[in-house]
Amino acid sequence: MSAQSPAVVVLPAQPQQEPELPVPRPFSRTNLLRTLATGYVPLIIATLVVFLPLLWMLLSSFKQPGEIVTTDLKILPDSLNLENYATAMTTVPFAQFFANSLIVTAVGSTIKVVLAVLTAYALVFVRFPFKNVIFVLILVALMVPAQVSILPNYILIAGMGGKNTLWGIVLPGLGTAFGTFLLRQHFLTLPPSILEAAEIDGAGHWRRLWQIIVPVSLPSVATVALVTVVSEWNDYIWPLIITDRPETMTLPVGLTLLQNSEGNGSGWGILMAGAVLVIVPILLVFAALQRYIVAGLTQGSVTG
Repeated sequence: MSAQSPAVVVLPAQPQQEPELPVPRPFSRTNLLRTLATGYVPLIIATLVVFLPLLWMLLSSFKQPGEIVTTDLKILPDSLNLENYATAMTTVPFAQFFANSLIVTAVGSTIKVVLAVLTAYALVFVRFPFKNVIFVLILVALMVPAQVSILPNYILIAGMGGKNTLWGIVLPGLGTAFGTFLLRQHFLTLPPSILEAAEIDGAGHWRRLWQIIVPVSLPSVATVALVTVVSEWNDYIWPLIITDRPETMTLPVGLTLLQNSEGNGSGWGILMAGAVLVIVPILLVFAALQRYIVAGLTQGSVTG
């Protein structure tokens, strides 16, 4: 018998491994420079762009006229003079302006949020014809600038007798395309099983909306409410056009009367004080509730 030749085993070719790049240490010079250039520097620049004008306005509200209108730049006031604030609150009916802004913001924001919730629920959970077409029209309204509708709104509201009235300020802006879009996108991420269980139990649309959908969507609803409150409080163009009497003016529009009463250079400090009084309440509300914006905008963005 002939001796059998040994079997030859052919091993598969091993893929060539690419050399691993060295990972920079956390506190190395390269890593620190990269972090500063791509993280901290843009963040600091963006913060300064937003914060420096507000800081200048706040400091100028305590300055005397000679410290503002001068060829020598003075950043800090010589003293914390509250006379500008007292003048701003007594020269114009500040309390009336504040009450008007409070009423317009509270009523307008409440109606806007309720309409946004109802519209978004209908677009997601209610079956009716041309639902997608209506949603496309809402997106179109979101893209169209608000200034385009100023003239038609003025003709309509003035013809209805809404000039120099608070309801005339509130009525044209009751629809919020942004709120409807944001809530619709969030409602789409909700599991349908919770609604199916409620439907089996005999719950109608109204009960499903307020007892199930809204409670689990509070961050998104709070986001829409907060953005709406800020926009309503700071709205200037439409209240300026539809009102020309101090009894119905809001705070931003009331500053125009303050400017007219202090037409010379001595009124800059008073105008700055009035602007601070306008933005401080909404800044406090925004700072206290801003976490809801982050939670609402990111809710439903991560799926498992």
